[in-house]
Amino acid sequence: MSDTRMSITTRDLKLWYGKFQALKGIDLDIKSGMITSLIGPSGCGKTTLLRCFNRINERYGNVTTTGEIKLLGKNIYDPDVSLIELRKAIGMVFQRPNPLPISIYENVVFGLLIHSENKPSRRDLDDAVEKALTEVGLWKDLKDRLNDRAIGLQLEQQQKLCIARLLPLKPQIILMDEPCSALDVEGTRAIEELMWSLAGRYTILIVTHNMAQARRASSECIFMLLGELIEHSRTEDLFLTPRESRTAEYIEGRYG
Repeated sequence: MSDTRMSITTRDLKLWYGKFQALKGIDLDIKSGMITSLIGPSGCGKTTLLRCFNRINERYGNVTTTGEIKLLGKNIYDPDVSLIELRKAIGMVFQRPNPLPISIYENVVFGLLIHSENKPSRRDLDDAVEKALTEVGLWKDLKDRLNDRAIGLQLEQQQKLCIARLLPLKPQIILMDEPCSALDVEGTRAIEELMWSLAGRYTILIVTHNMAQARRASSECIFMLLGELIEHSRTEDLFLTPRESRTAEYIEGRYG
């Protein structure tokens, strides 16, 4: 029987870009409702692993994946899995905010309009916008500016809007690929606070190059090196009492 406490599980997950093996036998269990961070040197496979979970890697040519990935007990490579439904269930936030060049309102309802079988009413759309922007802490600031173009917002607001854009589709998991790399200190703090406010309702997996951020903004942490998962434990334990010498050396700044 599958463990319903786990949002994502992988077993012997391997991935090749052509002849280059980027992931080497990853066995992983991501707990539901928790923020888990992925750390490791550049090129260690963090982003590749993240992109396995919504099968975005398949957009690139000459990619081979083997092994098993389960979302809430369901193998995402089963023939009856719809990529559209999978990517609704697993939202993604990228390094640089990417709001659409349309209004704030239209950004939030974009996914609903595309994916709804029956066209939502204006009231349903209005409610979805208010709820999503409230969840990410933007409603008070933007409720009178909903027709403004989203690309005119500050970077921090743009990144929050990109998260808000996911929420009307009711994702179970939110993947974040270095979501604060384009933000200043205040913007980074705001996104981290938002992550904690969303934890529990959503499972969040964040790739970060910033070890201080991983310590602040996750409950569990994964250290990767050269395509291998080296250590996965409570964030506090991984940083204070790592089990693996390679983890300790990375945390101490001896490489990476």
